[in-house]
Amino acid sequence: MDCGTNSIRLLVADINSTAPASLTDLDRRMEIVRLGQGVDRTGRIAPEAMKRTLEATGRYAAVCRDLGAERVRFVATSASRDASNAAEFVAGVRDVMGVEPEVVTGAEEAALSFAGATRELQGEHEPPFLVVDLGGGSTELVLGSDGVRAARSVDVGCVRMTERHLVSDPPTPEQVAAATADIDAALDVAASDVPIAETATLVGLAGSVTTITAHALRLPTYDAGRIHRAVLGVDVVRAACTELLEMSHDQRAALRFMHPGRVDVIGAGALVWRRVVERVARDAGITEVVTSEHDILDGIAWSVA
Repeated sequence: MDCGTNSIRLLVADINSTAPASLTDLDRRMEIVRLGQGVDRTGRIAPEAMKRTLEATGRYAAVCRDLGAERVRFVATSASRDASNAAEFVAGVRDVMGVEPEVVTGAEEAALSFAGATRELQGEHEPPFLVVDLGGGSTELVLGSDGVRAARSVDVGCVRMTERHLVSDPPTPEQVAAATADIDAALDVAASDVPIAETATLVGLAGSVTTITAHALRLPTYDAGRIHRAVLGVDVVRAACTELLEMSHDQRAALRFMHPGRVDVIGAGALVWRRVVERVARDAGITEVVTSEHDILDGIAWSVA
């Protein structure tokens, strides 16, 4: 299980340990719970957000029992790291799941995302890979080939940027400029640890990126099979991001591939992804971007294996 700022996700998989090792999905699902609602402003997980998330955790626990899961790992990320009442959330998960949830550091989150995303890309795309996991509260940038060489987590994500800046529908130019300044400053911080210029293949992960990819591909409905491993030109990605950022709430809600829980935050996610892609294109000269549906969930599963 991966519990982030915006969503909570579950992967139950069978493990084939004979070479080449593989995971076979038995159940993969996601719910938008917005655990990070207001955390950027208050520093605390809101009671209603806590309740939504623990209810979803209970449903996931039932799936694990029904499928006979032998080992369970529950990883919590940005919102849980930032909240002063995270211990209350940890205790709630322990009561519901019967396992100790792990509030991982940004570096641990980055390593899990990198492992999940790149395992099947080895040999298909040129290393080193820059894996970017764009979440609700934070974004992780991880560079490596066979393993992680450098990583940095920065506090820009689709929920945090929406709550902090993009409050109008659609956002005003002034709001976009303010959010862009925050994003660019965060990327400067990340670049002090991660040599972005050495990137050969940029890989984007998580719901904002997969939704942007669905829009770029002009999919009539969300199709994970077409989104996974999709390769798009930088200009195509940039245009898709700009379109989503400039749409109204109702226009985004009318897109049939759009999850209802992403409608209000996808504009900020698109702005973050656009600035990341533009930065990597400028510094490393990449012309294409790879999208992966496999991410931290798969990394968690491999770590259990």
